[in-house]
Parts: sequence; C-alpha cells; structure tokens
Amino acid sequence: MENNTSLQQQLLDAGVHFGHLKKKWNPKMLPYIFAEKKGIHIIDLNKTVECLQETAAVMKQLARSGKKILFVGTKKQAKDIVNECAKRVNMPFVTERWLGGMLTNFNTVRKSVKKMQSIEKMLNDGSFDSVTKKERLTLSRDRDKMDKVLGGIAQLGRVPAALFIVDIGHEHIALAEAKRLGIMTLGMVDTNCDPNKIDFAIPANDDATKSIAIIANYLTAAIAEGLAERQAAKDDEVDDTVDDEKEKRAARLEAEAQAEAGRGRGGRSRGGNTGAGPGQPGGQRRRTTGGSGGGQRGGSGSGGGRR
Repeated sequence: MENNTSLQQQLLDAGVHFGHLKKKWNPKMLPYIFAEKKGIHIIDLNKTVECLQETAAVMKQLARSGKKILFVGTKKQAKDIVNECAKRVNMPFVTERWLGGMLTNFNTVRKSVKKMQSIEKMLNDGSFDSVTKKERLTLSRDRDKMDKVLGGIAQLGRVPAALFIVDIGHEHIALAEAKRLGIMTLGMVDTNCDPNKIDFAIPANDDATKSIAIIANYLTAAIAEGLAERQAAKDDEVDDTVDDEKEKRAARLEAEAQAEAGRGRGGRSRGGNTGAGPGQPGGQRRRTTGGSGGGQRGGSGSGGGRR
C-alpha cells in the first residue's frame, strides 16, 4: 500500500493527472476521469496506478518469454524518452516517422533494412574507395536517411509480439496495423482518446514530458526485471545441464572401471583352470586309458585262455 501511495504521489508530481479540455474529451474515458477543474478533466490516479501495474506485469512476462516489444513514440515530447528507454532494454523503437506498412508489409521493410546494413558495411570496410566521391556521398546520405527512419528496427527480425504506444490518437496508423495483425497493444491514453481501441490502456497525460518519462521508465524497469529473470533461468539451466553431464560422465567412468575389474577377474580364473588342466586331468586321462587298456588287454588275454 505504501508503494502504491508513493507511486501515486510521483505520478501526481509529474502531472500525469492532467487531461485535455472538456470539449475535447472522449465519453468512453468517463470511468477514468476523476473530476473537472477549470474546464480541464482530471484523471483518476487510482485507476492509473492499477492500469500501470497491470501493464507492467504483462510487459515483464513478455520480456521473460523472450518476445520483442516495439516502442512507438513519434511526438516531439516522447522521441528522446522512448529512444532512451528502448535502448536501455535492447528493444526496437520508432521515434521519427511511422512508415505505412511497417508491420503489414514487413518483408519489404526488411529489404530496406538489409540494404541500409549492406551500404554501411561497404562504407566501413573500404569497398567504396574505388568509386567517385559523388557516389560515395550519395550512398552516405541514403544510409543516413534510412538509418533515421529504420535504425530502431534494424535488429528486428520478425514482427514484434506487442506495441507500446505513446498517444494512440497520434499513432493511429501503427495501432491500426497492429490490430490487423492481431498484435498486442499497450499504451498511454489521454482523455481525448478511446481506451477500447487498445488492449492495455494507461490513462495518463501523454503531452507532458515528465508524465511520459515516469510511465515509460516504470514500464522499462519492469521489462528489465523480466529480462533479468530470463537470464537467471538460463544460467540455472546451464548449471543443471553441466551437473547432469558430470553425473553421467562419473557414472560412465564407474561402469567402465567395474567392467575392467570384471574382465580382470575373469582372465585370472580362466588362466588357473588352464594351468591345472594339462597337469591333472591330462595325467588322469592317460592313467585311466593305460589302466583300462591293460585291463582290457588282460581281459582279452584271459578270455583267450578260457577259450
């Protein structure tokens, strides 16, 4: 409870509760509006805290699962904040301009990204030293232009699992593409927007820099926790695998040692029987044969006498 109170106080200090003018409001935001003051709607920070914690839990789970969350914030107040937060947790971001079809035509966008990366590679390894200065300058400008728009999604190999949007009204194209593809959407919703258009809405002031910063930093911290837990789980799996391999190796060595000991005992017993055989059984066979032969011959001799 104290943590919620502290968070609520921080949101209050950042001006998260200030909404738009009453005449610009969206009636669907009524459950999240606390009151009206001097023609401006005041957002209920209790609802903001609840929605913020719920959204943070969802983003933490996504990060723990290894999924990518695309940060979208092209407003002047949100550019730097979104860029910094996304880089902190190694997530893709769009802060300059949302290209139409960035999600619905993702394969074509990936081709542009690969072209940008190939130009950058050739510029770095000296492949363009043989071309003219004008051509090299043109390619450098193309690379810079593409990097400005596509640099944030250069490492995004497939469509992200979720979008975090600052001001869903301003980023309506990104929201529409995500909905068309069935991608989860999360974001800040002011009193002039429809919260039903987004899966996880955070009622908050999306025009003030401090408000955007506190929300984005809170969610980024949740993502960082999820990534840390994922790394810890991987380390535990590696340790368990190493322990299992050690146990299997020890068991294999023990089995080989026992088998070697068994072969040694078997060789000694077979050698003893072999040594005794020629001396005892062989001699016995010769004596028995000689005696029986003599007996038989004697018998036959005596038989001959009888006959």
